[in-house]
Amino acid sequence: MKRLTHSAILISLALVFGMTAMAQKLNYVGGGVMQGDRFQLVYELSGADNAGAITPPTVEGAHSIYHTPPQKIGESMSKMIVNGKVIENNSSSIYRYTITYKASKTGTLKVGTASVLANGRKVMASGFTFNNATSGRQSAAAQVRSVASGPVNYNDPFSQTADREINSKDLFVRISMSRPRVYEQQAVVCTIKLYTKFPIKEMIALKQSSFAGFLIEDITPNFNSTPNVESMNGQNYYTVVLKKCILYPQKSGALTINSGEFEVTPVQYVNYVGLNSAIAVPTSGNKLRIKSNSATVAISPLPEPRPAGFTGAVGDFSVKTSISPSALKTYVPATLTCVVTGSGNIKYVKAPSVPFPKEFDTYDPQNKINTSSDGDDVHGNVVFTYQFIPQYVGKFVIPAHDFVFFNPNSGKYETIKIAAQSLDVAKGNGKPSAHYKGLKERMTDILSIKTGNLNTSKEHTFHIDQWYYWLGFFIAPFLLLCAVLIYNRKLIKERADVQRMRTKRAGKMAQKRLMRAKKYMQAGQKEAFYAEVLTATWGYLSDKLTIPVSALSKDNIEIELEKYGVKEPLRKSTLDLLDKCEFAQYAQELANNDMNAVYTHAASLMASLEKVKREKTKEEA
Repeated sequence: MKRLTHSAILISLALVFGMTAMAQKLNYVGGGVMQGDRFQLVYELSGADNAGAITPPTVEGAHSIYHTPPQKIGESMSKMIVNGKVIENNSSSIYRYTITYKASKTGTLKVGTASVLANGRKVMASGFTFNNATSGRQSAAAQVRSVASGPVNYNDPFSQTADREINSKDLFVRISMSRPRVYEQQAVVCTIKLYTKFPIKEMIALKQSSFAGFLIEDITPNFNSTPNVESMNGQNYYTVVLKKCILYPQKSGALTINSGEFEVTPVQYVNYVGLNSAIAVPTSGNKLRIKSNSATVAISPLPEPRPAGFTGAVGDFSVKTSISPSALKTYVPATLTCVVTGSGNIKYVKAPSVPFPKEFDTYDPQNKINTSSDGDDVHGNVVFTYQFIPQYVGKFVIPAHDFVFFNPNSGKYETIKIAAQSLDVAKGNGKPSAHYKGLKERMTDILSIKTGNLNTSKEHTFHIDQWYYWLGFFIAPFLLLCAVLIYNRKLIKERADVQRMRTKRAGKMAQKRLMRAKKYMQAGQKEAFYAEVLTATWGYLSDKLTIPVSALSKDNIEIELEKYGVKEPLRKSTLDLLDKCEFAQYAQELANNDMNAVYTHAASLMASLEKVKREKTKEEA
């Protein structure tokens, strides 16, 4: 920050950045010659709830003659709001210290470190050099006017005046992608970042960016870190990462991350200038609505033809296998472990197909995922375990098989050969598994051909003159045909009423999606779970209320549910479910929702709405 120096103390408030919680900081903010050989140094402590006395810095060529106790001059606030909910809300005070020195020489003076005990810890300010021979040459008012009329400086509150209009070059949100072109399923990092030259008091996301066509792996930003300073187009900004995630495109073509919309309340300053001093006092600026840019990525399709055995793994992988125990016995469970390690869409790698001998009883493989999201991809491993039970004594071979993946670095399909494994199975204690026992019993249905006297008869009976002949071959088929025609006409009439069919099938469609969400819940896939529950709920309400999904909003949902006959507690429960899922989907790292509780909530809600429908149908009847 450009310092305003004069014959008396010059004051500037510490920068308050509203997106992060402030740590304790002790900063030198001004100084100058007062009278003759006396001068003052001014320090400010920010981010502290309480402050002790300052330990003055040593100054070569001068000695301290007086310093003031801490003076509280203001407060800093930190507030973060996501989807209308306050996630972080902190406040702390700003204290000022003034130290008077008597100089024994003029010119450049070397100032040492200063320290203060704040919140039980020692906070220090760095040393610097100070020229007391050049101070006092320009009035404080002239310097303030010069700074205020110039360009906005990201770390100078005297330039961030309240009468200055904030434009799109001073404050904006930018979506950036780590790569302009990738293959299907290849990772690309999306970063949504705030750039500002003004402190931010409050920021609310009005509309989240959409990620249609992508699977998302969130990288949690560190909201408690100090804002970074970045240069863009030759100008410096404070920056904070609002969202960072790794995206895996699910189809080829140009996929676009649509812009988000935010409501921002910046902090601006009112400058007060005295005879020999100046102060910049923070004040809330006008609320601004800003939109981020849109970002497009070109997605190249995976090369054709795709080799046999390729199941969608994209990245760079290695594979290791092992069998335990090493000594196999009949009727004793054993495990083949396959570990796929590397980087890429590792969470979505499918279990390799292992060709076990037919003499082994086998079970579906289980998987355990161990990954971390760092850099520009997801790294880690997925462990597949195949349990099998040998049923016969002897020597067996698990044939060699392949693990095929696409490596975007080389642009080619690569194959890892998994070597054949020879197995010796010894006699063990136990019984054959139920599968093989049942197979043995089923084979007994092939019996020998019976010979000898079969007591066959040559007597013939005519049935055409019996009543059951005419009933079974003519009357019953005719009645059945009439019933089919009547039912078909009814079915055609119902299917012609598209809206009625949508309403009738809404519950079934929602139940299918909830069953899919339950699988995601059991697999621990939170992102997919909340997305599926949210889709099921919106789709169900769209079908029941006969409103297109694109036209649905929380306001008209409540109105239409009331018209439908849904009581207020059930309407509130519906909106609460939508809020939980949206919050967990876009700010999962901040959500405390239990997936099982959300699933139970969704199932109970739809059952209650179906009950309302049945009661309404009875009343209309």
